[in-house]
Amino acid sequence: MSDIPINLAVEDDLSEAVLREILKQSQRPFSIGNCLKRRGYGYLKKNLRGINNAAKGSPYLVLTDLDRNECPLAVLSDWLPYPKHPNLIFRVAVVEVEAWLLAHRKAFADFLGISIDLIPHDIDSETDPKRLLIDLAKRSRKRNLRDAIVPPQGSTAKIGRDYNGQLIEFVNQNWQVAAARDCSRSLDRAMNAIIHFEPTW
Repeated sequence: MSDIPINLAVEDDLSEAVLREILKQSQRPFSIGNCLKRRGYGYLKKNLRGINNAAKGSPYLVLTDLDRNECPLAVLSDWLPYPKHPNLIFRVAVVEVEAWLLAHRKAFADFLGISIDLIPHDIDSETDPKRLLIDLAKRSRKRNLRDAIVPPQGSTAKIGRDYNGQLIEFVNQNWQVAAARDCSRSLDRAMNAIIHFEPTW
């Protein structure tokens, strides 16, 4: 089976790590090329038309967060009000990519050293997964993780000093999509889209 070339477009380093791991665990012969990445969704929204056009020559996988938008379809129709090329895989994490990490409940509970019962089953229904993740990290028995993920007391920072680094390490070493997709419908849909993707030439 020949390799399937694919480029990535993401909001940040954590989203890139998640997509790379999803592609790896899909067991499809994806060959990752470029990764377009800026902080936040603005760059993706501004450049999605160009990415859609570029997908005619080489497929693109785009991941953004739902955030405060009504639903994933609303994001796509707002960002891309013209036909989507079949080589563009556009996926939305509900509500944020952190939810996909939390969806592997046992692995994340073990990672933090907390009870699995503290992590909801229907993670897509959480309105602020990042806040939930940080609150869970506050309860961690592992001081190094608390210090890395939780913002320092009195700080205006929203995340800890090594928030992305620790979560990327979790993704690379412990996260399993097969388990996580059972607790996240948006992750399940994303994995299905990737597994069944066939490029058009």
